[in-house]
Amino acid sequence: MRDTLWAAFDQDAVVDYYHRMPNNTPYRTLPTSQRLTLVAHEIAHNRESRDGYIRSIVSRGGGFRPEKLRKWPPDQLAREIVRHNLETPQDELSLMVALYVELEPAIQIAFLDLAGVARDGASIPDDLTPPFADAATVRHAAETLLQRHGGDARRYLRTILLYNSEAWPGLADLVTQEP
Repeated sequence: MRDTLWAAFDQDAVVDYYHRMPNNTPYRTLPTSQRLTLVAHEIAHNRESRDGYIRSIVSRGGGFRPEKLRKWPPDQLAREIVRHNLETPQDELSLMVALYVELEPAIQIAFLDLAGVARDGASIPDDLTPPFADAATVRHAAETLLQRHGGDARRYLRTILLYNSEAWPGLADLVTQEP
């Protein structure tokens, strides 16, 4: 799932954004405890992610062997990953999808409902093509979401803007304004 998601986005733009503002991505603005929860969830539910994180730890150096790390529980691996900021832009995308679709879908569901976008739970059906709504509808939905959810909504809107801006016309003007 991770590679499929990554392939669907303008990878150069995401990597460029990541390198220009590595500590200011939506993911990096999450509290450490929430980042730990997301990474542990991803490790526990996605073997490919677990293997990728183990490779990241090993390649960083420090004497860790893959066979030792494979025995670690997800929470312990997550602590090591988050402590050393080993999440890549691709990891961040996967983690934010897990947050807004699997673990805490309320904000995404609210936004999709406010924008009048068809949904299956917190997911947008694959057969829908962007843009999902016109600029006025997107603006109204985003403003309402910001009023209801504050900083959490701003982080969500920054996330969808970063990874899928063409789907939400007019969102950039609203989200880039100071809170």
